[in-house]
Amino acid sequence: MCQLLGMNCNTPTDICFSFEGFRTRGGLTDIHKDGWGIAFFEGPGCRVFLDVEPSAHSAVAELVHSYPIRSKNVIAHIRKATQGSITLENTHPFQRELWGRYWIFAHNGNLKEFLPQSDGGFAPVGDTDSEQAFCHILRKLRRRFPTEMPPQEVLFATLVELAGQISRHGEFNFLLSSGDCLFAHCSSKLCYIVRKAPFAVAHLKDQDVSVDFSEVTSPDDRVAVIATLPLTDNEAWTTLAPATLTLFHDGMPVRSASTCA
Repeated sequence: MCQLLGMNCNTPTDICFSFEGFRTRGGLTDIHKDGWGIAFFEGPGCRVFLDVEPSAHSAVAELVHSYPIRSKNVIAHIRKATQGSITLENTHPFQRELWGRYWIFAHNGNLKEFLPQSDGGFAPVGDTDSEQAFCHILRKLRRRFPTEMPPQEVLFATLVELAGQISRHGEFNFLLSSGDCLFAHCSSKLCYIVRKAPFAVAHLKDQDVSVDFSEVTSPDDRVAVIATLPLTDNEAWTTLAPATLTLFHDGMPVRSASTCA
Protein backbone atom coordinates (compact mmCIF):
# COMPACT_ATOMS: atom_id res chain seq x y z
CA MET A 1 0.00 0.00 0.00
CA CYS A 2 0.96 3.64 -0.42
CA GLN A 3 1.43 6.30 2.24
CA LEU A 4 0.00 9.82 2.46
CA LEU A 5 1.30 13.07 3.90
CA GLY A 6 -0.63 16.31 4.15
CA MET A 7 -0.16 19.69 5.77
CA ASN A 8 -2.71 22.42 6.48
CA CYS A 9 -1.66 25.67 8.16
CA ASN A 10 -2.96 29.09 9.15
CA THR A 11 0.11 30.74 7.61
CA PRO A 12 2.44 29.59 4.80
CA THR A 13 4.85 27.04 6.26
CA ASP A 14 7.51 24.75 4.85
CA ILE A 15 7.17 20.97 5.18
CA CYS A 16 10.90 20.17 5.10
CA PHE A 17 11.05 18.44 8.49
CA SER A 18 8.05 16.14 7.92
CA PHE A 19 9.08 15.45 4.33
CA GLU A 20 12.58 14.46 5.48
CA GLY A 21 11.13 11.58 7.49
CA PHE A 22 8.38 10.75 5.01
CA ARG A 23 10.65 10.46 1.95
CA THR A 24 12.85 7.81 3.60
CA ARG A 25 9.84 5.48 3.67
CA GLY A 26 10.04 5.43 -0.11
CA GLY A 27 12.64 2.70 -0.47
CA LEU A 28 14.82 3.08 2.63
CA THR A 29 12.91 2.53 5.89
CA ASP A 30 9.85 1.10 4.12
CA ILE A 31 8.84 -0.51 0.83
CA HIS A 32 7.00 2.31 -0.97
CA LYS A 33 9.46 2.62 -3.85
CA ASP A 34 7.18 2.87 -6.92
CA GLY A 35 7.33 6.63 -7.32
CA TRP A 36 6.35 9.66 -5.30
CA GLY A 37 4.96 13.16 -5.63
CA ILE A 38 4.18 16.34 -3.73
CA ALA A 39 2.02 19.41 -4.42
CA PHE A 40 2.27 22.86 -2.84
CA PHE A 41 -0.50 25.44 -3.13
CA GLU A 42 0.65 29.04 -3.46
CA GLY A 43 -2.33 31.35 -3.81
CA PRO A 44 -4.29 30.20 -6.87
CA GLY A 45 -1.19 28.46 -8.22
CA CYS A 46 0.19 25.03 -7.44
CA ARG A 47 3.67 23.51 -7.72
CA VAL A 48 3.60 19.76 -8.40
CA PHE A 49 6.71 17.55 -8.32
CA LEU A 50 6.50 13.93 -9.51
CA ASP A 51 9.08 11.19 -9.96
CA VAL A 52 8.95 7.45 -10.67
CA GLU A 53 12.15 6.91 -8.70
CA PRO A 54 11.95 5.92 -5.01
CA SER A 55 11.68 9.09 -2.93
CA ALA A 56 14.56 8.01 -0.66
CA HIS A 57 16.92 8.10 -3.64
CA SER A 58 15.26 10.68 -5.90
CA ALA A 59 17.19 13.76 -7.01
CA VAL A 60 13.85 15.56 -7.32
CA ALA A 61 13.02 14.68 -3.71
CA GLU A 62 16.41 16.04 -2.65
CA LEU A 63 15.59 19.28 -4.44
CA VAL A 64 12.22 19.55 -2.68
CA HIS A 65 13.78 18.72 0.69
CA SER A 66 16.42 21.43 0.33
CA TYR A 67 14.00 24.04 -1.07
CA PRO A 68 11.80 25.45 1.75
CA ILE A 69 8.63 26.13 -0.23
CA ARG A 70 6.06 27.77 2.05
CA SER A 71 2.44 26.76 1.60
CA LYS A 72 -0.82 26.60 3.57
CA ASN A 73 -1.82 23.29 1.99
CA VAL A 74 0.48 20.45 0.89
CA ILE A 75 -0.29 16.91 -0.29
CA ALA A 76 2.42 14.25 -0.75
CA HIS A 77 2.36 10.55 -1.64
CA ILE A 78 4.79 7.63 -1.82
CA ARG A 79 3.60 4.73 -3.92
CA LYS A 80 3.53 0.96 -3.54
CA ALA A 81 1.70 0.04 -6.72
CA THR A 82 -1.43 -2.11 -6.52
CA GLN A 83 -3.05 -1.08 -9.81
CA GLY A 84 -1.38 0.54 -12.82
CA SER A 85 2.17 0.46 -14.11
CA ILE A 86 5.05 2.35 -12.51
CA THR A 87 4.96 5.38 -14.79
CA LEU A 88 4.77 9.14 -14.38
CA GLU A 89 1.10 9.30 -15.40
CA ASN A 90 0.23 6.91 -12.56
CA THR A 91 2.18 8.87 -9.95
CA HIS A 92 0.24 10.73 -7.25
CA PRO A 93 -0.84 13.36 -6.46
CA PHE A 94 -3.12 14.03 -9.41
CA GLN A 95 -4.13 17.52 -10.51
CA ARG A 96 -7.22 18.85 -12.30
CA GLU A 97 -9.06 22.17 -12.67
CA LEU A 98 -12.65 22.69 -11.48
CA TRP A 99 -14.50 26.00 -10.94
CA GLY A 100 -11.37 27.91 -11.93
CA ARG A 101 -9.23 26.31 -9.20
CA TYR A 102 -6.67 23.56 -9.10
CA TRP A 103 -7.64 20.40 -7.22
CA ILE A 104 -5.04 17.97 -5.88
CA PHE A 105 -5.78 14.36 -4.87
CA ALA A 106 -3.76 11.43 -3.52
CA HIS A 107 -5.06 7.98 -2.55
CA ASN A 108 -3.87 5.08 -0.43
CA GLY A 109 -5.73 1.80 -0.84
CA ASN A 110 -7.16 -0.51 -3.46
CA LEU A 111 -10.55 -0.22 -5.16
CA LYS A 112 -11.91 -3.38 -6.75
CA GLU A 113 -14.42 -3.49 -9.59
CA PHE A 114 -14.61 0.29 -9.58
CA LEU A 115 -15.59 1.23 -13.13
CA PRO A 116 -17.50 4.53 -13.01
CA GLN A 117 -19.22 5.74 -16.15
CA SER A 118 -17.74 8.85 -17.73
CA ASP A 119 -19.76 11.74 -19.14
CA GLY A 120 -16.85 12.85 -21.30
CA GLY A 121 -15.15 15.04 -18.73
CA PHE A 122 -12.25 14.52 -16.32
CA ALA A 123 -10.86 11.45 -18.02
CA PRO A 124 -7.93 9.66 -16.37
CA VAL A 125 -4.58 9.80 -18.13
CA GLY A 126 -3.15 6.71 -16.45
CA ASP A 127 -4.63 3.36 -15.49
CA THR A 128 -4.95 3.50 -11.69
CA ASP A 129 -8.07 3.09 -9.59
CA SER A 130 -6.94 6.24 -7.75
CA GLU A 131 -7.14 8.55 -10.74
CA GLN A 132 -10.46 6.96 -11.73
CA ALA A 133 -11.83 7.81 -8.30
CA PHE A 134 -10.53 11.39 -8.46
CA CYS A 135 -12.07 11.98 -11.88
CA HIS A 136 -15.34 10.44 -10.71
CA ILE A 137 -15.49 12.78 -7.70
CA LEU A 138 -14.88 15.83 -9.88
CA ARG A 139 -17.48 14.74 -12.43
CA LYS A 140 -20.06 14.33 -9.67
CA LEU A 141 -19.19 17.72 -8.17
CA ARG A 142 -19.41 19.48 -11.53
CA ARG A 143 -22.73 17.81 -12.33
CA ARG A 144 -24.21 18.82 -8.98
CA PHE A 145 -22.69 22.32 -8.89
CA PRO A 146 -22.11 23.24 -12.55
CA THR A 147 -21.14 26.92 -12.28
CA GLU A 148 -19.37 27.57 -8.97
CA MET A 149 -18.04 25.93 -5.84
CA PRO A 150 -20.74 25.51 -3.18
CA PRO A 151 -20.36 26.73 0.42
CA GLN A 152 -17.84 24.75 2.43
CA GLU A 153 -20.43 22.89 4.51
CA VAL A 154 -22.32 21.81 1.37
CA LEU A 155 -19.13 20.69 -0.33
CA PHE A 156 -18.16 18.73 2.77
CA ALA A 157 -21.52 16.96 2.93
CA THR A 158 -21.26 16.05 -0.76
CA LEU A 159 -17.76 14.62 -0.30
CA VAL A 160 -18.98 12.59 2.69
CA GLU A 161 -21.59 11.04 0.42
CA LEU A 162 -19.17 10.35 -2.46
CA ALA A 163 -16.45 8.94 -0.20
CA GLY A 164 -18.97 6.55 1.31
CA GLN A 165 -20.10 5.34 -2.10
CA ILE A 166 -16.59 4.77 -3.43
CA SER A 167 -15.47 3.08 -0.20
CA ARG A 168 -17.85 0.21 -0.93
CA HIS A 169 -15.29 -0.90 -3.51
CA GLY A 170 -12.40 -1.21 -1.06
CA GLU A 171 -9.83 0.78 0.90
CA PHE A 172 -10.13 4.50 0.17
CA ASN A 173 -7.84 6.66 2.28
CA PHE A 174 -7.33 9.98 0.50
CA LEU A 175 -6.27 13.62 0.77
CA LEU A 176 -7.97 16.29 -1.35
CA SER A 177 -7.51 20.06 -1.53
CA SER A 178 -8.25 23.07 -3.72
CA GLY A 179 -5.92 25.33 -1.76
CA ASP A 180 -8.05 26.85 0.99
CA CYS A 181 -8.60 23.75 3.15
CA LEU A 182 -7.75 20.06 3.17
CA PHE A 183 -10.11 17.06 3.20
CA ALA A 184 -8.78 13.82 4.72
CA HIS A 185 -10.72 10.58 4.41
CA CYS A 186 -9.74 7.71 6.67
CA SER A 187 -10.90 4.38 5.34
CA SER A 188 -8.52 2.27 7.43
CA LYS A 189 -5.45 4.18 8.58
CA LEU A 190 -4.75 7.91 8.93
CA CYS A 191 -3.59 10.13 11.80
CA TYR A 192 -2.73 13.75 12.49
CA ILE A 193 -1.05 16.15 14.88
CA VAL A 194 -1.65 19.86 15.43
CA ARG A 195 1.42 21.87 16.36
CA LYS A 196 0.75 25.21 18.05
CA ALA A 197 2.16 27.33 20.89
CA PRO A 198 3.84 26.43 23.15
CA PHE A 199 6.00 24.70 20.55
CA ALA A 200 8.39 21.90 21.53
CA VAL A 201 11.09 19.66 20.08
CA ALA A 202 9.97 16.95 17.64
CA HIS A 203 12.04 13.88 16.71
CA LEU A 204 11.54 11.84 13.52
CA LYS A 205 10.79 8.11 13.74
CA ASP A 206 12.60 7.25 10.51
CA GLN A 207 15.74 9.31 11.04
CA ASP A 208 17.69 10.64 14.01
CA VAL A 209 16.64 14.21 13.27
CA SER A 210 15.04 16.71 15.64
CA VAL A 211 13.77 20.27 15.35
CA ASP A 212 12.83 22.77 18.03
CA PHE A 213 9.73 24.38 16.56
CA SER A 214 9.87 27.21 19.09
CA GLU A 215 12.95 28.47 17.25
CA VAL A 216 11.41 28.43 13.76
CA THR A 217 7.81 29.52 14.39
CA SER A 218 5.86 32.47 15.74
CA PRO A 219 3.38 32.17 18.65
CA ASP A 220 0.38 32.51 16.33
CA ASP A 221 1.41 29.70 13.96
CA ARG A 222 -0.74 26.58 13.81
CA VAL A 223 0.11 23.56 11.66
CA ALA A 224 -1.80 20.31 11.14
CA VAL A 225 0.21 17.40 9.71
CA ILE A 226 -1.74 14.39 8.45
CA ALA A 227 -0.02 11.08 7.68
CA THR A 228 -0.75 7.41 7.16
CA LEU A 229 1.50 6.61 10.14
CA PRO A 230 3.05 8.97 12.74
CA LEU A 231 6.24 10.65 11.55
CA THR A 232 7.64 11.44 15.01
CA ASP A 233 8.19 9.29 18.09
CA ASN A 234 7.93 11.91 20.86
CA GLU A 235 4.58 13.53 20.03
CA ALA A 236 0.99 12.43 20.62
CA TRP A 237 -0.65 11.77 17.25
CA THR A 238 -4.43 11.44 16.97
CA THR A 239 -5.75 8.44 15.05
CA LEU A 240 -8.73 9.19 12.83
CA ALA A 241 -11.66 6.81 13.07
CA PRO A 242 -12.18 4.54 10.05
CA ALA A 243 -14.90 5.63 7.60
CA THR A 244 -14.52 9.29 8.58
CA LEU A 245 -14.03 12.43 6.49
CA THR A 246 -12.30 15.30 8.30
CA LEU A 247 -11.96 18.88 7.12
CA PHE A 248 -8.80 20.78 8.13
CA HIS A 249 -8.78 24.57 7.93
CA ASP A 250 -6.20 27.05 9.25
CA GLY A 251 -4.24 24.24 10.91
CA MET A 252 -7.14 22.61 12.77
CA PRO A 253 -9.70 19.85 12.22
CA VAL A 254 -12.93 21.83 12.05
CA ARG A 255 -15.47 19.29 10.79
CA SER A 256 -15.75 15.50 10.80
CA ALA A 257 -18.45 13.04 9.74
CA SER A 258 -18.92 9.34 9.16
CA THR A 259 -18.93 8.16 5.56
CA CYS A 260 -20.77 4.93 6.37
CA ALA A 261 -24.01 4.75 4.43
